[in-house]
Parts: sequence; structure tokens; C-alpha cells
Amino acid sequence: MKKEQQDWGIAGDARAVRRTVDVRMLDTMRFVPDRIDVRLDETVRFKARNTGRVMHEFVIGTRAENERHAALMLKFPDMEHDEPYMAHVPPGKTGDIVWQFNRAGTFEFACLIAGHYQAGMTGTITVRNA
Repeated sequence: MKKEQQDWGIAGDARAVRRTVDVRMLDTMRFVPDRIDVRLDETVRFKARNTGRVMHEFVIGTRAENERHAALMLKFPDMEHDEPYMAHVPPGKTGDIVWQFNRAGTFEFACLIAGHYQAGMTGTITVRNA
């Protein structure tokens, strides 16, 4: 796994996790919960559980980055990617992301599979000073 600084943080160290957030991905093109609050410098483990019957993704980023990537996915729906801020989750399975939020701001998590983002499958992560 590459640890490269992003505008929304950096891949976290699993030993630093103090909180796990369970997120369900639904075939209604929604996440539950769809809003998550995080403290600055907190390292969080996300358990993205696909409770549906179709493939879903859990991708953390800025809104602009996710919009750009979603547009690429429409053009190239079979595009494969493997980044520490992404989990590609088959039906009935769970994906894990460990992420350190070392920058304050409002960020987005989304499913970037073609059509899912456009159907509103997004959520918000708000990172605030402790």
C-alpha cells in the first residue's frame, strides 16, 4: 500500500485506529450513514458493507476529485484501481479502509461505479479540530 498525501488525508496505520465506522452500501444508491464527523488527525477504520445485490465502492476524496473519477468511470466502466482510499466491494462482502484525516475540511465518500455516483450515492465526512 502506498502512503501518499492526498488533499483529504493519508493512508492510516491500523495500530493507530481508535474508532471503527460501519457504513452500509445499499442498492437504492445510498450509504447509511451518509454523514460522518471526524476529529483532525484521527485515524478511522471504515467497514464498508455491501448489503445489496450489485457491486459498490466506497471511495474517499474531495467532491471535485470524485466527480472527475466518476466521469472517467462512465467512459471506462471496467477501469480497475487500487488505492488505499478505495474499497471495491462485491455483494454481501465488506471492504476495509484505514484513513488518517490530517487535514480539516469537508470531504466526500462515494460509489464511483458508472451511474451510482450520478444517482446520488455519496456521503459527507466533516473533519474538525479536536
